[in-house]
Amino acid sequence: MPKSFLSYALLLFFAFILLVPVYAQETPQIPAALPADVESVDAIIAAVYDVISGGMGVERDWNRFRSLFHPEAKLIPSGCNAQGQCRATYWTVGQYVERAGPSLTASGFFEAETHRLEERFGNIAHIFSTYDSRRTLEDAEPFQRGINSIQLFNDGSRWWVVNIFWQGAGPNSPIPAKYQGK
Repeated sequence: MPKSFLSYALLLFFAFILLVPVYAQETPQIPAALPADVESVDAIIAAVYDVISGGMGVERDWNRFRSLFHPEAKLIPSGCNAQGQCRATYWTVGQYVERAGPSLTASGFFEAETHRLEERFGNIAHIFSTYDSRRTLEDAEPFQRGINSIQLFNDGSRWWVVNIFWQGAGPNSPIPAKYQGK
């Protein structure tokens, strides 16, 4: 065997050994989903709202949350400030858990879907899910309303959340009548 071939083969082997751990670190481990959570569009949407909701001091089931999302999924809050400057922030599922999780637990947070507009084609679905957010289930009025734009993908065996892109309603961004339902 020529010496240059052996050197090349060793170089490829060591490159592979070095790159596998890097790739493994970038690919999040997804916990197994409850089959009932991912069997339909209705089920996965209900699971998303259920898992982020809970009373003050109640820790959320973040493994269940992670199980709903595709490994490359993003959660994207958006909005505009008083000066009209608008922005979107892109979070991985892990970043959402780290950044939003403590606040949800500390303050109490219950989010419920109040209306849905759904479009489907093949194995993809797009949901405009109007929501109300409350600190407790007993709150008479929500502290926030808005719309979650949820993209879903069915791989043939289950549904995955690909992205949730949302904006809260406000004086300059009221919820249009077609997204309010009744």
